[in-house]
Amino acid sequence: MSRETLEFQAETRQLLHLMVHSIYSNKDVFLRELISNASDALDKVRLESLINKDLQVDTADLHIEIEADKENRTLTIRDNGIGMSHDEVVSLIGTIAKSGTGEVLRKLRETPDAAASQELIGQFGVGFYSTFMVADKVTLVTRKAGESTATFWESTGAGTYEIETLDDAPQGTSVTLHLKPEDSEDNLFDYTAEWKLREIVKRYSDFIAWPIRMAGEEQPLNSMKALWARPRSEVSAEEYHEFYKHVSHDWTDPLETIHMKGEGTFEYEALLFVPSRAPFDLFSRDGRRGVQLYVKRVFIMDDCAELIPQYLRFVKGVVDAHDLSLNISREILQQDRQIQAVRRRLVKKVLSTLKDLQAADAEKYGTFWTEFGRALKEGLLEDPDNREQLLDLIRLSSTAAESTSLREYVERMKDGQKDIYYMTGESRAMVEHSPHLEAFLAKGYEVLILTDPIDEVWVDQVPEFDGKPLQSVAKGKVDLGESEPPAEQAADFAALLTWLGGKLDEDVKEVRLSTRLTTSAACIVGDEHDITPTLEKMYRAMGQQLPHTKRILELNPDHALVTNLRAAHAANPDAEDLAETAELLYGMALLAEGGDLSDPSRFTRLLADRLARTLD
Repeated sequence: MSRETLEFQAETRQLLHLMVHSIYSNKDVFLRELISNASDALDKVRLESLINKDLQVDTADLHIEIEADKENRTLTIRDNGIGMSHDEVVSLIGTIAKSGTGEVLRKLRETPDAAASQELIGQFGVGFYSTFMVADKVTLVTRKAGESTATFWESTGAGTYEIETLDDAPQGTSVTLHLKPEDSEDNLFDYTAEWKLREIVKRYSDFIAWPIRMAGEEQPLNSMKALWARPRSEVSAEEYHEFYKHVSHDWTDPLETIHMKGEGTFEYEALLFVPSRAPFDLFSRDGRRGVQLYVKRVFIMDDCAELIPQYLRFVKGVVDAHDLSLNISREILQQDRQIQAVRRRLVKKVLSTLKDLQAADAEKYGTFWTEFGRALKEGLLEDPDNREQLLDLIRLSSTAAESTSLREYVERMKDGQKDIYYMTGESRAMVEHSPHLEAFLAKGYEVLILTDPIDEVWVDQVPEFDGKPLQSVAKGKVDLGESEPPAEQAADFAALLTWLGGKLDEDVKEVRLSTRLTTSAACIVGDEHDITPTLEKMYRAMGQQLPHTKRILELNPDHALVTNLRAAHAANPDAEDLAETAELLYGMALLAEGGDLSDPSRFTRLLADRLARTLD
C-alpha cells in the first residue's frame, strides 16, 4: 500500500500547535508518557495471551527498550506489547476522540503560566502529543499482536501525518523522536544522554511492572515493584505521587492517598487517590470512571466502574484481587458477590478518609469540596446505605456562612428551633433577595442556600439530619411562633382572599395570609410535597412534559398595597382596576422568586398604564 498523507482532526491540529510553540519548564514528562503507553500495551498483550489461547504471541520477555542515537539525535522507545492496527493508529493518534477538547484548548490559550499549562494537558490525557515538545519529527512503527502487516506513521506536528502499511515489523510499537537541535532554545537537556534518561526513568517510572532497559543492556533501569503490594512504610510520598500520575494521566499531585489491604475470605490490595482538581469530563456522560483492576498482578481492565460508584467517579487507582478469574467479564463483575463486597469496603474507606481530611485540614477539604462536591452530593440519591456519612461530608452555603456543614448549622440553631431551614434557587443572589426569607431573617434564623441543580432533588429524598427535619422556607406553612394570623385579621381579609382566588384561579390553588413576609406585599409558595419551579424547569428541559403545578399566593396583611386592596375591594368589588391589580400583584410575586411570566408584554403594559395614572 502506498503512503498516504492525512490531516489531523481540526482540534488535534490546534493542540499540536500549542504544544509545539509553547514553552514548558519540564519537558522530561514526554518520556514518562511514552513509557506509560508502552506499559499499558504490555499489560494488554499479557492478558490477551492468557485469555485467547489461539493468539500466536511470544510473552517470554515482555519489556520496554530505550535506544538513544547521539550522532543522529534520535530517541526510540519500543515495546513488544499489543501493538495497533492501521485503523487504531488513525483513530487513536490522528484524532482526539475525547469530550472537552474545546474547553482544554480555550484554557491552554488563556493560561500564560507554564506549569499550569502542563497540568491542563496532563489532565486531558494527551501524553503522546507531548513528544512534539522535544522533537521536530516523530515516527511510529507498530504491528498488532496476531496480525501479519504493520503500520508506519510519521508527522512533524504541523497539521498532517503520513501513514503506510508495511509488510513486516516486530510485534508491538516503536516510537522514534527526531530531537530538536542541541543548541535549540527549547532544549534544556540532551535527551540522548544516558544519565538523563536513567534519571527520568528512576524518577517517574520506577514502579512500572515491566523491565525498562537501555538498548543492549540486560539490567532494568526500574525496580519493577508493584507499589500497592509494598508495605506503606516502604513507599515514599514521591513514589505515590508518580504512580498516581501514571494511572490518572494527571500532572498534579493527588490530594489524598489511600493504601489498603483486604484479608479474610477475599484478599485484595488497593491503592486509591483523591485528585486535587476535577478532570474536564467529570460531568460528561462519556467521562472516564472507575479504577484499574488487576488479578494476581495481571492487568484486567481500565476504568472498572463496578468497583467505584458513580458519585465517587473522581477516585483513581488500582485494585489487585487475588481470587478472581483472569477472563472475568463486566457482566460477571456486576453479579460477583466478592466484587460487591470489595466495592462496599472501598466506598467506606474513601468516605472515612474524606471525613478525616475534613477534621484535620479545613483548607484541603475546602479544595476537595470545590472540585468534587457536586459529584459527592449525587451519593445522597444513589447510596442510601451511606447517606449519614455523606450528610456529614457535604458543605453548603447559608445566610450566615459561605460554607458550612449540616452539623455546624445544627450547633448554631436558635433555642426552640426544630427544623433545618433551606431554600433552593438558581443563584445565591436570587435566594438572598427572595421575599420567602424575610421573616426568617427578621427573627435571626439561619437558612441554607442551595443553588446546585442536584440540590433540588436530594432535599426531597433526605427527610432529616441528626433528628432535625429539613424544611423549605418556600413550601408549606412555617411555624415561627405565629403559625396562623389572628382570627380577627383572617375574618377581615376573608372576602378579599376568596375574590383573589377566583380571579387567579388559572395560576393559583389558594390565596392566604402569610406569616413569612415582613416587607414584601406577596410571595408564592408550594404545598409541602409540590415540585419546585426550578425542578419543573429542569424536567421540561430534559423533554419530560409535566402538568403545570398550581401554587399558593400568600399576602402580607400589614403591607400598604394589600390593606389598600382590601379596602378598595370592600368599597367596590366589581371595579375594573381591581382585576388588573390582582394580576400585577401575582406577577410581582412571581418575578420576586425568579419565575417566568406567562405573558410579559401584558404585565409590562398594565404596569406602565398604572404608573402613568399615578403621575397624572
